[in-house]
Amino acid sequence: MRIDIITLFPEMIQGPFDHSIVKRARDKEKVSIYFHNPRDYPVNKYGSTDDYPYGGGAGMVMRIEPVAAIMDKLLDQRSYDEVIYTSPDGKRFEQSDANRLSTFSNLIILCGHYKGIDQRIRDIYITSEYSSGDYVLSGGELPAALFTDAIVRLIPGVLGDETSALSDSFQDDLLAPPVYTKPAVFRGHKVPEVLLSGNHQKISQWRNEQAEKRTRIRRPGLLK
Repeated sequence: MRIDIITLFPEMIQGPFDHSIVKRARDKEKVSIYFHNPRDYPVNKYGSTDDYPYGGGAGMVMRIEPVAAIMDKLLDQRSYDEVIYTSPDGKRFEQSDANRLSTFSNLIILCGHYKGIDQRIRDIYITSEYSSGDYVLSGGELPAALFTDAIVRLIPGVLGDETSALSDSFQDDLLAPPVYTKPAVFRGHKVPEVLLSGNHQKISQWRNEQAEKRTRIRRPGLLK
């Protein structure tokens, strides 16, 4: 998979991709991640990438030309399965979106900033818009990092145990059940006996029951 990230602040998210699962995926050549900065495509001698909004109002708007130049360059080189824009008014990103996007070969993620980007970029280039939640951040870099991590870990061959991702929260519209490891007793708190029984059928049943219970208490809206 190839992921091209368009951002005014690549240094904000380069670090997380040099560690943990995403680094492992890059080392295994399961994913290649490239950064493109609109500041490298200035529209004037001042290197401006933003301007005042037409109609007035507070804040600044990302200009069309630098982003369009990057988009045109990338789209001339290869076809992309999705061109994603990170925005508070996009669809809330969910596990099902990560599952779908992980099957693709080429993605572009455009990080929003300031008051947003000129709507014409969204109209011309963007195929999907995603939000990380119902709140506003300073820019789309952190959501882009979140989405990338969620997608990359699902690529076959990235995780040591590929079945691990199948038991993650939200994969079956349930939260994950409680998990335990050694020691079996800690300060009087014991691991549930069923997990020590070796009876895999009972363990599976217990985990399903606990997942449903946790979901019903914490995220009842997930239950169908």
